[in-house]
Amino acid sequence: MSAVPLLLVVLLEAFTLSLGAQLPEGVAPDDQHKFRMRLPQTVVPLHYNLTIHPDMNTLHFTGVVRIELAIAEDTTTIVLHSSELLISNVLLLVPGGPPRPLRFLENPAFEQLALLSDEVLAKGRTYEVQLEFSAHLSDGFRGFYKSSYRTSSGEIRYVASTQFEPTSARAAFPCFDEPAFKANFTIQIVREARHIAISNMPKTNTVELAGGLLKDFFDTSVRMSTYLVAFIVSDFRAVSKTTQHGVNISVYASPEKIDQTSFALDAAVKLLDFYDDFFGIPYPLPKQDLVAIPDFQSGAMENWGLTTYREARLLFQPKSSASDKLGITMVIAHELAHQWFGNLVTMEWWNDLWLNEGFAKFMEYISLDVTYPELQVDDFFLGKCSNAMEVDSLNSSHPVSSPVETPAQINEMFDDVSYSKGACILNMLRDFMTPEAFKAGIIRYLRRYSYQNTVNSHLWQSLSNVCQPDEFEVGGVEQKDFCSEGKLRPGGSKWYTDDELDVRAIMDTWTLQKGFPLVTVEVKGREVRLSQEHYLKTHDPSLIEGFLWQIPLTYRTSRSNTIQRFLLKTKRDVLYLEEEVDWVKFNADMSGYYMVHYRPPGWSSLIGLLRSDHAALSSNDRANLINNVFQLVSVGKVELDTALDLSLYLSREMEILPVTQGLSELVPLYKLMEKRDMKALENQMKGYIVELLRTLVDRQEWTDSGSVSERMLRSRLLLFACVRDHPPCVERARRLFSDWKDSDGNMSLPSDVSLAVFAVGARTAEGWDYLYEMYGRSPDTSVRSCIKTALCISPLKDKLQLVSRNPHGYKLAWDFLRANWHTLIKKFEEGSSSIARMVQDFFGSLTEETGSELRCIQQTYESIEENIRWMDRHLPLLADWLDKHTAGRPHTQHMGHEDL
Repeated sequence: MSAVPLLLVVLLEAFTLSLGAQLPEGVAPDDQHKFRMRLPQTVVPLHYNLTIHPDMNTLHFTGVVRIELAIAEDTTTIVLHSSELLISNVLLLVPGGPPRPLRFLENPAFEQLALLSDEVLAKGRTYEVQLEFSAHLSDGFRGFYKSSYRTSSGEIRYVASTQFEPTSARAAFPCFDEPAFKANFTIQIVREARHIAISNMPKTNTVELAGGLLKDFFDTSVRMSTYLVAFIVSDFRAVSKTTQHGVNISVYASPEKIDQTSFALDAAVKLLDFYDDFFGIPYPLPKQDLVAIPDFQSGAMENWGLTTYREARLLFQPKSSASDKLGITMVIAHELAHQWFGNLVTMEWWNDLWLNEGFAKFMEYISLDVTYPELQVDDFFLGKCSNAMEVDSLNSSHPVSSPVETPAQINEMFDDVSYSKGACILNMLRDFMTPEAFKAGIIRYLRRYSYQNTVNSHLWQSLSNVCQPDEFEVGGVEQKDFCSEGKLRPGGSKWYTDDELDVRAIMDTWTLQKGFPLVTVEVKGREVRLSQEHYLKTHDPSLIEGFLWQIPLTYRTSRSNTIQRFLLKTKRDVLYLEEEVDWVKFNADMSGYYMVHYRPPGWSSLIGLLRSDHAALSSNDRANLINNVFQLVSVGKVELDTALDLSLYLSREMEILPVTQGLSELVPLYKLMEKRDMKALENQMKGYIVELLRTLVDRQEWTDSGSVSERMLRSRLLLFACVRDHPPCVERARRLFSDWKDSDGNMSLPSDVSLAVFAVGARTAEGWDYLYEMYGRSPDTSVRSCIKTALCISPLKDKLQLVSRNPHGYKLAWDFLRANWHTLIKKFEEGSSSIARMVQDFFGSLTEETGSELRCIQQTYESIEENIRWMDRHLPLLADWLDKHTAGRPHTQHMGHEDL
């Protein structure tokens, strides 16, 4: 490294001038240092030629990268990214001239590297720079990192794998590590003969090097962002098939698990063919690899042509559970959707991450509804929206499109708001426009912006005026049958006006402001009075002011099952029914991302309907009512006894959505009591829930029969009942566990009841120790997952040193988290979803430098404050109601589980 004091002064000045041009308008001088993380636009990468050699013996890697650059403005400074790399031998390669050494300066705090030229790099010309670098394979899960697995003989084997999203390509090679700096990549990997290497593109050839090493050459990629680059060196094996469109699909796994890959292979072939046909845009690469990584922080990653997965998200055996099958198929659908949404068309900056993740989450459901109808994915979409609303109801939530600068801020965007809320508002827009018009708009979006970067407005422009011809469309407007007069949308006053539909005006209200609306409905004869406000769990009324949404309302009535529509654009409005009705249910099938409150006699009418004829409403509608009424208790719109009165109908409910939604609303009530050590009331609440669902629990068979939804409901109910000490359930599970243990784990348990069986087995020290032993030696990822959960929900306090969500273990976990916070931040990366899940009760002693400003911590503060307010306000009423409805019933004990 060449460095002199004069260079330092010049280069710092260059940093200030070039990066200062990126400052947002209105930023005060004292705050400018916070906004200099972005690279200047004066130099643009065109092509990377990267050679990298991971030494699997020393777990160290070396490399050299040659970057072709286009100069947009005269400059003497090239600023790019580098993180924890040892940089050496930096050269400027000028056409027709000898290589010239470049001086360089590193800025570790900003993960930036500045290269300084003695001569001006002229606007309009292209140059190349070459950098040599080295580093250790990371101990964490970002950059170029080491993964490992243990063979059946006990041997530890290493894998070198990449995870670059969002800001970690810079930890593997020097690069312009922002999504808008798209370029082509040509990659070479040096390896030993005992390993294989794979990357985004197919291998073209291999040459022998000195020392018994091999060098693999890979084809040049299409234009893509750095975070999508990937390469892996391992001893994995592969199985392959070809899609109908001629794309080679391969699934890679460790040798002893390659027999668990056939399901994923078939799913990937079917789904890639679906997307090829649905979008009408051919998948642009000749191959798609799916790789099961032993140590992987995320569920999966969409690297173009080389998607990577946590083993449990890709490997499948015939005896795996219904939830395993659904989860694996959905995650493959998600990553393959990214090959278009995210890879082909990429958000310009991480503030619009939802354009990638919201679309991919949304397309999971669209694709599987067609390709795997037996998975019944519609039964699970509502849960995603409810989960997103739980986060989005806090003041510490954020708009779907939010300004971010630092890597930690970027990491925090990977949350339920970007993924699930993004998917839910897209689903609402699809329902609003009609599926046909929406599909035409998103295909237009993909064609207009292929290999480019986009912002929100590009999507809204593409979805507007979809019946008008567009230069990027194939076949023209005559193919759009839905554009025929009268076919756009039947009925519904104020749904469409004579003006063109202003998609941007509507959707900006959903993406540029946080939270979601609460719509209050009051029916007076044929008149329905509507009003909207910000739904927010807060004690400060001023925080809900200043919000207004354009809300695509849908509703059904007692007189007609036809869905009616109304666009609410103002704080208050009125719609008129064709005739008077006994009840009206808004947000039909929960197609919209909003909550509804019914003024008297609205709730009592709907509660009466559920008690007398709950099948008059769809299962989505029933689950939506359960969610809304309990959530409205939190903001003082509904009294708790009203919500509990509604829950009574669940004794006759048989569908998975309402039952799981009921558990999601009722279980947290006794979780609050657990932490206040209110054992009598806690057990009374648990007894009520068990009795409410007893008939349905007792009807469950201990098999793997039935539809996916029926099987997943069975798994959830039996686990709940056994953990709650329901005698028939515990007795059956105890017998099965004893038989399984006597067979030394060789007996095949029904996969959907395994978790309940293991949970009962883990209640004794002997059973817990045996399960722990089996966890270490079982090759089945599904079985290992069930065992791990069972170990964590055991009531044995001495076994729970790392179990924060179990009421017996969360205080122990707090102590562990406090003692190891700095190590965990380093391994899992500040702002990541893993850290968000860990934070739990641990945050009081943190400083800004160690994560105190993380959004997950602010959300935890808010949630705790809300729980305290809830208990103070509603506890007496809850006790009175339970006394009235559980008199004489036995109280159950409990083992403890986060969802139970």
